[in-house]
Amino acid sequence: QVQLVESGGGSVQAGGSLRLSCAASKRTASVYSWAWFRQAPGKEREGVAVLGYNGRTSYAESVKGRFTISQDNAKNTLYLQMNNLKFEDTAVYYCAADSRGYWLRLSEDYYYYWGQGTQVTVSS
Repeated sequence: QVQLVESGGGSVQAGGSLRLSCAASKRTASVYSWAWFRQAPGKEREGVAVLGYNGRTSYAESVKGRFTISQDNAKNTLYLQMNNLKFEDTAVYYCAADSRGYWLRLSEDYYYYWGQGTQVTVSS
């Protein structure tokens, strides 16, 4: 089992930046795919960014050029750098991971391990 704990959420004005962190409970060598998802009030959870094999990444169109997913294997930690935040980025952000394969998919069906979420609120 891999436990994931997110941190770094908070309130920020539009145009500002936040960096989310996701700490894993065990060595990340056993995890092949990582992702960030988010869920806004009244909406379904959606994929934001994915980190797969050999550092390949994929982003939702709505965050391309503003968000960056990265990983520090030595710290067993995944990050999401969010710049130029917009009001519509307001949501609970979830970290997800999977040990079954190298997915580069933004669908939650591909991820088995999930964090508890961290709130990001952007004021306009």
